[in-house]
Amino acid sequence: MKYNKIREESLKKKVGEDWFGKFDTTNVDGAIDFTVLPKQKSLYEQFPLLWAEAKTGDYSISSMFAQLILTIGKSRIFDKTVPPAFIGVFDFKKIAFLDYVNIEDLFLMNDFNWKVTPSNHSSKEFRLIKDRIESGLDLKIYLFDFLKDEKELRFFIENNIAKGTSKGKISINKNNFIPIYLRWLELIKPIIDVNWMELKKFNIIESDFYLADLFVDDNRTVNVDDDISIRDGLFVSFQNQGYKISKSDFKSIGDIRIGIRNLDIYTQFWKIYRRPPIKDFQDYIIERRDLLVPQDIRERKGAFFTPRIWVELSQKYIADYLGDDWQDEYYVWDCASGTGNLLAGLVNKKNIYASTLDQADINVLHERIDKGANLYRNQVFQFDFLNDEFIPISRGGKIPDSLFDIINNTGKRKNLVIYINPPYAEADNRIGEGRKGVAESLIHKKYSKKMGYTKREMYIQFLTRIYFEIPDALIANFSTLKNLQAPRFSDFRNFFKARLEKLFLTPASTFDNVRGDFPIGFFIWNTKVEEDFKFCESDVYDKTYSYAGSKNIWSYDNVKFINDWVKTFRNSKSESIATIIGVGSDFQNQRLVRFGEPYMKVPASNHNWQTTKENLIQTSIYYTVRKIINANWLNDRDQFLYPNDNWKTDIEFQNDCLAYTLFSNNVSSSFGKNNWIPFTEQELNIQNRFESNFMTDFISGKVKLESDSNLFKSDQSSLPKREFSEEAIAVFVKGREIWSYYHSKPFTNINASLYDIREHFQGRNTKGRMNSKSNDEIYTTLITELRDKLYLLSHKIVPKIYEYGFLLK
Repeated sequence: MKYNKIREESLKKKVGEDWFGKFDTTNVDGAIDFTVLPKQKSLYEQFPLLWAEAKTGDYSISSMFAQLILTIGKSRIFDKTVPPAFIGVFDFKKIAFLDYVNIEDLFLMNDFNWKVTPSNHSSKEFRLIKDRIESGLDLKIYLFDFLKDEKELRFFIENNIAKGTSKGKISINKNNFIPIYLRWLELIKPIIDVNWMELKKFNIIESDFYLADLFVDDNRTVNVDDDISIRDGLFVSFQNQGYKISKSDFKSIGDIRIGIRNLDIYTQFWKIYRRPPIKDFQDYIIERRDLLVPQDIRERKGAFFTPRIWVELSQKYIADYLGDDWQDEYYVWDCASGTGNLLAGLVNKKNIYASTLDQADINVLHERIDKGANLYRNQVFQFDFLNDEFIPISRGGKIPDSLFDIINNTGKRKNLVIYINPPYAEADNRIGEGRKGVAESLIHKKYSKKMGYTKREMYIQFLTRIYFEIPDALIANFSTLKNLQAPRFSDFRNFFKARLEKLFLTPASTFDNVRGDFPIGFFIWNTKVEEDFKFCESDVYDKTYSYAGSKNIWSYDNVKFINDWVKTFRNSKSESIATIIGVGSDFQNQRLVRFGEPYMKVPASNHNWQTTKENLIQTSIYYTVRKIINANWLNDRDQFLYPNDNWKTDIEFQNDCLAYTLFSNNVSSSFGKNNWIPFTEQELNIQNRFESNFMTDFISGKVKLESDSNLFKSDQSSLPKREFSEEAIAVFVKGREIWSYYHSKPFTNINASLYDIREHFQGRNTKGRMNSKSNDEIYTTLITELRDKLYLLSHKIVPKIYEYGFLLK
């Protein structure tokens, strides 16, 4: 027990002095407890050797590692610096190490919430990481007792930790080539003597120079001209202490040689890495060069890497539709091929064509062909599908003559499959300057009137050109579902009349570089059959790549939406008790549906109205319908609709929605007078008076009408008394317990809403967001019980939402 009974800061200092005296342990990152660096003055050798977590007690090794991994993932420090060779943990008794490479794949998980608090050992994320460690990684951990293993520990530090960077070069592999690139951008890009904006006109970007650097062979003393390597197929090559851009690729800019302003910096940077990359990873790095391309350029070019699992599944769906021998009978053209991963698995190379916007990708494809890729070199070509004309090479164009013959031969064209994962970018969607004008093209201009609003989407332009200029071809494409479901895409559906033969859906998060929770579909369109799309039943595959059932997809053409329904009751002259904001009519805008203070100023583009005694029931129905079903990746594009009239006679449904709204809203007393307290002072056994008893008066039928409402047309001057269902009453009971408990505390806000009560017990974090948990155990129990009752009430309400037509099944 070498370091018993000392505080954490003292422990870190003592461990640093006793075991890592030859190194620099003074660096404080802010996220990592303990960092070990070489004692070098050179900026280029200050990469970490060790990141470690420190604890003062006797802790579980797997728990400490789990917390450290969550800390690394949350801070994403590996985006700022090259990770160390090792991570470690220590407490007062022991220290343990683990090779960083063993945990690096964890940070690539698309469906993992890295925002959780690392020290929260009860979170599901913590348990998942801890289980991963205990189910195999624990066998790879080096564990030492400070007292019993002193000699062995010193040997390990001297011969392993120290050699992480100071004595051995870092091998470049698929896990670190991106962090190295980020450091390269910071140190090397500024010393390359070139006009970057000028080069971008020719689609030459920073990553082309980085790849040139990666594939330098530091062990070769001279260049061997006849040595065919990946380097020779790249856009840019490193030669004679500078860079060379191939003349054959860019005739208009000539044989350009580019110098380096400071070779000392260049040499210092690359001397700590072993070049070229490990042979086993060279093809992977080239294939995934899209990861080095900025987001706006990736989207403009459509460089979204299609995961191999979906490539294989899409080809299975094509075979299911066309037959097992389809590759012998059909031609395939991927006209947005990138580096060709969508074509992997196809076997009949004489029938396969690949084209892409970027000549660098063509160079890579040609290199892969030289290494055995199942493609013909003369059927892989540079072609801008949205700008170039269909002219064969023999007439000065870009398209191979054999493909041109297929496009222009009616019989052959019927056996052509356009198999693509086109770009998803939308023009002018305000994600940086690089996105402006992203969809401008000759096709954009040529079919502008037909595409209407949808011309903003690049993948719509691809489908439009194929539909009009390669008629009868089969289209097999990946894309979002906007073309099927989005109301503003009806212009596209008006002219794109093809039969949707097959469709499967996958989460967008399974595609690299695609952000957001929404579905991406794989479509098989039969353009020989003219048919309006109205409905289809799609197969669904989840983030684990498993079949998850089916989902109905509707076009929503010629229907009214829920915000059209709002117009029937939004105009009320009675006093407002809150403004409700109802943005959009789909699940993707669910988080924006909320209450605000009465008469709040809301942008005119938003649907909003004043909630009053005359429309409180309708507003509660609207709020409940929009919020009660959780938004997820699969229902993201589903639309809420104008209901049928049957809800008007279902008083129990109306009251259930009122109950749900009362106990799930964001109304705050900070809005002004709180009209939303659903209990009287007597019910809560409190002595002070509420500023408003509107809600209890409304429930008991004491609120007088100033004019006939749209819902309650009768001779009565009062609204009816509310009689609640058993499930709703259970919600009220639990809600009353929370209010009573809150008011039993000193210095409470007499007019507090449920939102205020939650804020009181849960508090807010440094970013101003309400915490998800409370340290008050009684409150935690009460709020959990309330949520359980709301969950049961929701199960009663949801079927009625479909029955009354707010949603289609």
